[in-house]
Amino acid sequence: MTKQDRAVRTRLALIRSAAEHFEARGYVRASLSEISAGAGVSSGALHFHFANKAAVAEAVEHAAARALRQVAGRGRGGNGCALQRLVDVTHHVARLLCADVVVRAGLRLNAEAVAGRVRDLRREWRECVHALLAEAERKGELAAGMPPHRSSAVVLAATTGIEVLAREDPGWLARPSLTDLWHLLLPCVAAPHLAGALDPAGTEPDHAEADVGREADVGRKADVGRDTDGALEEPGRAGLALR
Repeated sequence: MTKQDRAVRTRLALIRSAAEHFEARGYVRASLSEISAGAGVSSGALHFHFANKAAVAEAVEHAAARALRQVAGRGRGGNGCALQRLVDVTHHVARLLCADVVVRAGLRLNAEAVAGRVRDLRREWRECVHALLAEAERKGELAAGMPPHRSSAVVLAATTGIEVLAREDPGWLARPSLTDLWHLLLPCVAAPHLAGALDPAGTEPDHAEADVGREADVGRKADVGRDTDGALEEPGRAGLALR
């Protein structure tokens, strides 16, 4: 293993350890000594990669934002019925939250507004929902009297609420819970001719849950330690910024 490979693996381990401690204890109570110990490295190794705790938190948020952006992009970039793709991507986000502690920690850090940073990790999700419902309207998939701005408000409120509730009870992210949600929402949102054509449980197979974690890890390994131009980040720079 090259020195560069070891550095990337160490940084990845630190980000994951930090995510575990931030999710469990919050930003204020998590300590750098706990984070370095959880990654199996010394405090000196941590400071080689990150200047301070704020920089570690920034890296966790960046990794979470990238994973969420990828999932949202899958929904917006697909073909076929826009409403079914919205249902599917909702289930995909839920599986991502279940499988990836970095995403969960990034959302918690974002909610805590750590160190006064201004960032909105849910922006990609909002834009994904808005885009899919606007497409659904163009295709005649929405019920009468449910323009995109109204249906978006309902979907965003419901899905954001589930994400918040799942911080205390992961069962809210289980496939049956989301299926129940869509059983209630789809008759209100979808045009009558789609009543029997949409699957509130999503169209992806159950084994997709395992694939989510692998996708997130692969993406993180490709991205960790690199800036937006693809150049290796200099040691000691203060974390990764959301681009």
